Amino acid sequence: MQVDDAAVSANQAHLPSMAWAKHLVMVLPDSTRSSLNALAARSAERDHVPAIVWGVMCDGALDTWGSAGEAGGGCGPDTVFRIASMSKSFTAAAVLMLRDRGQLALDTPITNYEPRFASIRLPTADSRPLTVRHLLSMSAGLATDDAWADWHLDMDDDEFDELLASGLTFSAAPGTEYEYSNTGYAMLGRIIHRVSGQRPQTLITEQVLSPLGMHRTGWVQPEHDDWARPYVWRDDRFEAEPAPLGDGVFAPMGGVWSCINDLVRWVAWLDDAFPARDHDDTGPLSRASRREMQRPHNLVPTSRSAAITDGPDARGERSIGGGYGFGVRVLHDVRLGTTVHHAGGLPGYGSNMRWLPGRRIGVIALGNARYAPMNPLALRMLEELHAHGHVPAENVPVSEPMRHAATALIDLLSAWSDAAADELFTDSVAWAEPYERRARSAAQIGALQLTEVRATRTTRATLTTRNETGASLAIDVELSPHGTSRVQDYTIHGPR
Repeated sequence: MQVDDAAVSANQAHLPSMAWAKHLVMVLPDSTRSSLNALAARSAERDHVPAIVWGVMCDGALDTWGSAGEAGGGCGPDTVFRIASMSKSFTAAAVLMLRDRGQLALDTPITNYEPRFASIRLPTADSRPLTVRHLLSMSAGLATDDAWADWHLDMDDDEFDELLASGLTFSAAPGTEYEYSNTGYAMLGRIIHRVSGQRPQTLITEQVLSPLGMHRTGWVQPEHDDWARPYVWRDDRFEAEPAPLGDGVFAPMGGVWSCINDLVRWVAWLDDAFPARDHDDTGPLSRASRREMQRPHNLVPTSRSAAITDGPDARGERSIGGGYGFGVRVLHDVRLGTTVHHAGGLPGYGSNMRWLPGRRIGVIALGNARYAPMNPLALRMLEELHAHGHVPAENVPVSEPMRHAATALIDLLSAWSDAAADELFTDSVAWAEPYERRARSAAQIGALQLTEVRATRTTRATLTTRNETGASLAIDVELSPHGTSRVQDYTIHGPR
């Protein structure tokens, strides 16, 4: 995408303005929507999910949605599901909001905020103190507790204090390894409470959900009837799960209820943090802090994407690497590029939100079966969008210094002048290759026409050009980092 000067006004709920970027203006064609719904239908059948609702976010809004499964016909984009561990992104945002206000620091020991945490015995005498950053990034070393924590969302404060006093098990020293911990996010909830004077549920609702217009998102089973009942597949049939657990101390790790329409707002707001820019920065959390959430802070050992190896969805496994950010996972996918996502699973529910940061597109999938595997479904949907040409390339805005340098370089190569070269280049260019040789090479190529500037960083770009014969040449350009638009290196590839 190229920068477009036409701005799109943000609505009063702090949704992304997209003022920096050209609109994709995409409404998925019926053929693509049918392909996505077919994927959901196969998942519902194969994975025994009564109802799946999915949605595609494009340019900050719900582009299209669909539903599948035996009960999917009664569900829509406002139908509420419990989103389980996707809740962690809301908790992380609240912590960073308090950090930005100066009410806490990420590298301060957690005992400074909650003295009761002093009862936690670290695994070794030389362990570093537990910090807020450790809890946010899943680097506290607390043993993974998925099988246990999901059944204790309604734990109250007294029970939590007893749990802490009884001792916590560590699998690693703090700050040394990745280990997923729900208890760690319950501890973050306690810190939010101590620092702000509000339960995390109240603070997040008032200062995050409401400003973003997420009015169907909350912490308790909806009072209205448009919510997906939880099921488990057992003995070749669906059985109703027990009544969903209530709102307790563990809610910051997995207690949120939400719907496709609201989650599109959430994903769009997080995605709009990219790229860094000078436009107005309003809303519950700064763009810089939202970008901080979506950067890897703790290495997750390389894994393989969930494989589907048979049927119409067949695709081979492929390696992906990345890490855990703050409340979200950050991965590098060899086909899609950088992706941000988080899955969720509880008795009766499964969920996944997945987007390509700064590229204005993402997918959300919700299901109402125990640990419904929405993660591979959302990934497969993004792949389908990519295959149909609906995923824009990773985009870095072209800086004004780069625009100036690109034009000047093309002018110089088309009609060489040592004086112009001295004005454009740093001294390293002539040291690496004398002007005489560079001028001779330029003359052999002939006059050039610049057709595209594709930035990879603020100071690095590839120029696409054509010479007088119509041959295409690529030129890699790197600017000096010393506050100018002077070129410190360039390489010509071609002609092709």
